Amino acid sequence: MTGRRRTSSSTNRARVPGTLRKAATPRVRAALLSVGALVACTSIAVACGVVPGTTGAGDDPVTVMTWAPENTSATNKPGMTAMAQAYARWVNAHGGLHGRKLNVLTCNDHNDYVGAAKCARLAVKENAVAVVGSYSQYATSFLSPLESAGIPYIGGYGLTSDEFKSVLSYPVNGGQPALLAGLGEQLGRTCGPVALVRPDTVAGDQLPLQLDAGLKAGNHNSVDDVRAAEDATAFDDQAQQALRRATSNPLRRGCVVPALDTRTGTFMDSFRRLSGDYPAVRTASVLGSVDQSVVDASGGSSGPYEGAYVTGWYPEATDARWAPMKKVISEQAFGDNRIDPADAGVQTTWIAYTVLNKVVDSLGSGEVSARTIRMTLDNGLKVDTGGLTPTLSWRFQDLTAVVDYPRLINSDVTFQVVRDGQLVAARKGFVNVSKTLENTNGA
Repeated sequence: MTGRRRTSSSTNRARVPGTLRKAATPRVRAALLSVGALVACTSIAVACGVVPGTTGAGDDPVTVMTWAPENTSATNKPGMTAMAQAYARWVNAHGGLHGRKLNVLTCNDHNDYVGAAKCARLAVKENAVAVVGSYSQYATSFLSPLESAGIPYIGGYGLTSDEFKSVLSYPVNGGQPALLAGLGEQLGRTCGPVALVRPDTVAGDQLPLQLDAGLKAGNHNSVDDVRAAEDATAFDDQAQQALRRATSNPLRRGCVVPALDTRTGTFMDSFRRLSGDYPAVRTASVLGSVDQSVVDASGGSSGPYEGAYVTGWYPEATDARWAPMKKVISEQAFGDNRIDPADAGVQTTWIAYTVLNKVVDSLGSGEVSARTIRMTLDNGLKVDTGGLTPTLSWRFQDLTAVVDYPRLINSDVTFQVVRDGQLVAARKGFVNVSKTLENTNGA
């Protein structure tokens, strides 16, 4: 078609009478050039600046996506998408992101490989400039579409090591690797035999290696690995296995570590019924599997979590540094029981959107696109999260030396414990576990 246009253009020029040819210059010629440019732009949108994942300059809306599993038979994180929507309502009610409206798309990844890929492809189709504060254990499925489109992944939950390898991933915490390594450090100094109960999934396969690295840092023997179906409705067999292994040394009190995310409560029902037949053991877990609402629901100070060690990424939920997030929830999601301020997924979503806000603000009135967001983060933007994390920055020199997690920038965790039914700090401040993570040996 292009070649035919050029030919017909020559022919038409030969056919135009001389008087008309004169009249066609220069104003008409300029108009014809404009029409030609418009036709070219229609044919090749990218060449004319209409790039997927671009909002343009000025006050165009900023479109992003947040995904998480909902209404599945396994792990569900509806609070993350609900928090993203509440944040959008709040920021838009207060002038937007540097004057731009924030448009949040949400997606249910259904806790499966296909669903995660569909969410990523939808983000591409809808020209999202970033995926923010999301949860999925299928990183290999969703990262490929995002990488092809150049869309950054900001503040994912960090379930798998793949999220710490992609150059388009910008994690805000140390993910499951840091939690398990930190918990291992806690337990290595206080526990006898340690039994880990975890999902029999690809993501779950990494947990024993990570916990084992922490235990070894505390001069402890290896963990006993107890697998469970991700969507199990009862865990009697796993509870018995864990109790037998944790009580195998009569000289040292053992520990049982359920890391089953939202299924941890179901496991603890079985554990509580069966634990009376065994010597006393201590329980421990990580935030995401245990939070204050779980402790309350299981009986508080008289429940099985009393005295339990819990490792988290952030300060405990009662810390004053969470006040801004709680204010947003109160203003924009009051009564929405999907959003629990103590939930690690909700907290991660808040921090991820804090990063997005700082990025857009730094761009001023310029173009907000997937490309400019990546460039801003790669060029050393520093994000202050109000003390909820260390100052975040993703320059090359900010990356840790953990070979298996090259995109890791924040390997700090917090040590917490359940005392009198309340999840409180067991140790003041953050603990850095990057040295421990260096010993995960391919986790």
